[in-house]
Amino acid sequence: QAQPVESGGGLVQAGGSLRLSCAASGRTFSSYVIGWFRQSPGKEREFVAGIRMSGGRAAYADSVRGRFTISVDNAKNTVYLQMNSLKPEDTAVYYCSANRRTISFYDRDNYDPWGQGTQVTVSS
Repeated sequence: QAQPVESGGGLVQAGGSLRLSCAASGRTFSSYVIGWFRQSPGKEREFVAGIRMSGGRAAYADSVRGRFTISVDNAKNTVYLQMNSLKPEDTAVYYCSANRRTISFYDRDNYDPWGQGTQVTVSS
């Protein structure tokens, strides 16, 4: 039940880059998958990227594929989301969470607990 802690958000111009960090507990890193989701006003929390903790396979939402990269530093119990070529539509609160139920990536109901989120704002 230890919450991961997201950081690295901020205000950036379109075309810029940010790297988000998700600092997790060891128990969180025992999960099948660590995922990044995002939520903007009026929208559901949506899958962005995830990485399997065994094997390292990653998955991405179509909207971010080729621009975002998820990675993990096991020594630091930290998962990163490198975001390049940012667009205004990437503006959202970004959350990190653990999936301990399945190796599948996409269903947010499989993830628990959630971090507090970090705000990413991309200006035009």
